[in-house]
Amino acid sequence: MLRRSPSARSRIVGWMLLLLSAALAVPTFGITIVWQAELDRQVDAQLLSEADKLRAFARTSRDPHTGERFTSGASLLTAFMAVHRPEHNSAFFSVVDGRADRRSPGPVPARLDRDPEVVALMARTADTRIRWLDSPAGKVRYGVVPVQMAGDNSDTRLALLAFRDRELRQERHMARLLLISGCFALVVAGLASWLVAGRVLAPIRLVRQTAERISETDLTQRLPVRGNDDVAALAETFNHMLDRLSGAFTAQRQFLDEVAHELRTPITVLRGHLELMDEDDEDDDSGRRQTRALLFDELDRMRRIVDDLLLLARAERPDFLTLGRTNLTDLVVDAAAKAQALGRRHWAVAEVADVSVNLDEQRVTQALMQLAANAVSHTGEGDAIEIGSRLRHGRVLLWVADTGPGVAPEDRERIFQCFYQGGTAVPGRAATGIGLGLALVREIAQAHDGTARVEEAPGGGARFVIDLPARHPTTEGTHGEQDPDSRGRGKNRRIRR
Repeated sequence: MLRRSPSARSRIVGWMLLLLSAALAVPTFGITIVWQAELDRQVDAQLLSEADKLRAFARTSRDPHTGERFTSGASLLTAFMAVHRPEHNSAFFSVVDGRADRRSPGPVPARLDRDPEVVALMARTADTRIRWLDSPAGKVRYGVVPVQMAGDNSDTRLALLAFRDRELRQERHMARLLLISGCFALVVAGLASWLVAGRVLAPIRLVRQTAERISETDLTQRLPVRGNDDVAALAETFNHMLDRLSGAFTAQRQFLDEVAHELRTPITVLRGHLELMDEDDEDDDSGRRQTRALLFDELDRMRRIVDDLLLLARAERPDFLTLGRTNLTDLVVDAAAKAQALGRRHWAVAEVADVSVNLDEQRVTQALMQLAANAVSHTGEGDAIEIGSRLRHGRVLLWVADTGPGVAPEDRERIFQCFYQGGTAVPGRAATGIGLGLALVREIAQAHDGTARVEEAPGGGARFVIDLPARHPTTEGTHGEQDPDSRGRGKNRRIRR
């Protein structure tokens, strides 16, 4: 079972809190480290300053009892500690011959002069470097200043102590206040970001809920579009997608219904005649041959339906076209020559543009043949059919015109739909099409980014036009220049059977 990942709202709030935590923690700890380093520098400067004061006192001061210079180091240190009080959280004490002698007045965090180990450490320290010392009051910064007086052989030294951890108490208190205020700010920011993320993601949740309510039978759900931000653009795009899906599903259902209707008739005919062949044992050979011919004709019709349906399905694929440089004169003349086999008509080639353009020659020829076959089915032997081409304003116009009954205005848009059969067939002969030919012409034109239309020709009849963009045209001349409305008159090339 797949584990459900955290929601987008939770991830947004989590990342925001993580960034805020980093933004608060980094400066807080950074400031603490800087404070500590600055305090250590100040403590060291303080200890060095006390040592300098001791040296200056030894050079200028006199014994208050005798008025003479100090004769012993112990008396010098005692007098010094009497007049120089240490800073806050600091202390002095003197060590004479390895024993603690006197200490500076005032309260101290810890009486290190009473600690034998500390006193022994001070007694054996040989230089004046500043070092660290652990104590019950925390870290202590200390320095030892040896004092040597003329005529005094005792080992005398002054221990300078600074209780650094006590000095840090205020800074640490400030750091804790910063952390507490930062945590409070994180809680407030988390609640605020949760509310803001909820409002921002509300349209996206609506998209998800709408998508869950959509089914194959209900594509009417739409999202309300408010504002003009990215979320509104997402909702509008989603609605456009639903419109396309709805149209696709509707067209698919209509297409399947029409296919089922068209295939049901030949299947019923086949079944009925097969049953007659089984039941009528006395049927003569001519009757059987007639029935077989009818069955084969229905099978051929079904095969044409299937082939046309497959071609319509392939029209949506990217490999439907194979573009190549094609000369329009050769294309039109070849199509007119092939179309003569469709019926005895007065075939003619109208205006032709001697231009080479990029298109799929086989698909365009197929479309022209479909239009020619449609023209044959709606004309008689005395009618004329012309095929022509023209390059105009960067567009390629290919047309098939006839002198038949034409197409009614109300049928001109619907005639290119699948299985729609409009217009009037030749009197005395039923139309043989199934309504897919013109739909194929439209698909071939649209695959070339063009259009297909039907219009009324002057003098009667219909003209079916394929309007395509002229890709990379190379003009070599124009033959038979004239208005395409001529439909076989003037300088047209007439093709005799």
